[in-house]
Amino acid sequence: MRSIAEALTSMLPAFSPLGEEEVHLTKASGRYVSRNVMARFDAPPFDNSAMDGYAVRAADVASAGPDSPVRLPVRGESRAGGPLPEPLESGTACRIFTGAPMPSRADAIVIQEDTERDGDEVVIRESSREGVYVRAQGSDVPSGTLLLRAGDRLWPGEIGLLASQNIDRVHVFRRPRVAILSTGDELRQLGDELEPGTIINSNVYVLSEMLRALGAIPLALPAARDTLSDIEASLRTALEADVVITTGGVSVGEYDFVNAAFENVGIEPMFWKVRMKPGKPTAFALYRGKPVIGVPGNPISAMVAFEVLIAPCLRKMLGDPQPHPEPVVARLRDSYRRHPGRVEIARAVATREGDEIIVALHRLQGSGSLPSFVGVNALVILPADKGELAAGEKVEAILWGPGLKGASSIFDQIG
Repeated sequence: MRSIAEALTSMLPAFSPLGEEEVHLTKASGRYVSRNVMARFDAPPFDNSAMDGYAVRAADVASAGPDSPVRLPVRGESRAGGPLPEPLESGTACRIFTGAPMPSRADAIVIQEDTERDGDEVVIRESSREGVYVRAQGSDVPSGTLLLRAGDRLWPGEIGLLASQNIDRVHVFRRPRVAILSTGDELRQLGDELEPGTIINSNVYVLSEMLRALGAIPLALPAARDTLSDIEASLRTALEADVVITTGGVSVGEYDFVNAAFENVGIEPMFWKVRMKPGKPTAFALYRGKPVIGVPGNPISAMVAFEVLIAPCLRKMLGDPQPHPEPVVARLRDSYRRHPGRVEIARAVATREGDEIIVALHRLQGSGSLPSFVGVNALVILPADKGELAAGEKVEAILWGPGLKGASSIFDQIG
């Protein structure tokens, strides 16, 4: 039986990026860029005003103050998207608006609040230094600057940055197609009538959404019946994808045929069973270098096995150079007693109390209890060698799902 660390060490080398493709920027959100992206031009592309006011030469207003205002004739205006202003003559001012290009020879802005318009003149009651309220050309991003490195993920900020550079297409790592093969005579699809002894195949819907959230493409196959021949045929179809996840049939029951089907199809087993709870009967195998993962049929076991073992591997395949989740330190709200021997991944609700994160373990921790994954926002890692944990004891947790949220705004506290 492998530890979680040993299992990941075996799995990760099989999950490499699948090459790249070029996509339109509007289709790139959430993807990982496969090449460095450089700035095409300076940003801002020209000197412009950061405020509404008047463009001046700083030397012309150096003596201005509330008790010694300076009067300057106003020569034209500059507005965003308007015609370029004429060069500014000494001893004059130009009306200017936020984002508008600076007239050549102007080197400062006097903000509107420090002025008073009087016909064709402006009364300036505060001095301004050279460069004040001026966004200089290239001050944000000089042309040729590295914008994104290969492996960076495209979030809204990154999309906006590339759009501002008129970069309409971007090279990204290809998204893996992940086949989900469920096994079990009892499984039915959403909308089917349930005869006695049958259940809805919730695993396929859960795993599909977990794959989408990562950025992979789920391919949900019809559930295979509990016969060796049916599972073999379904496996051959699933192996057309980049990665295969099977759910169910990897335990030791009389009708658990997945391991035998692996052998018949030519799938080479790497390990079976991981020292974790839930999710112990997780299997990993290779078919001509292609990853095949078997997760348990119990829904909670499947979800935990996915989050702990499969998600980091798929993030690596998607191009993420840091595919592992970063845990946070938390304290247990209540004491907890368990059987030691395996690392336990417990579902919990995390809240921030003062400077600490407090985790309350869900009262249901069974591997088949779907309600235990509803409303939780943390997976708490309980060490293998500890049978009793005291209230207030420090633990590590992975924030999950919605993460930490509050009913009130942080700005109510800080003003």
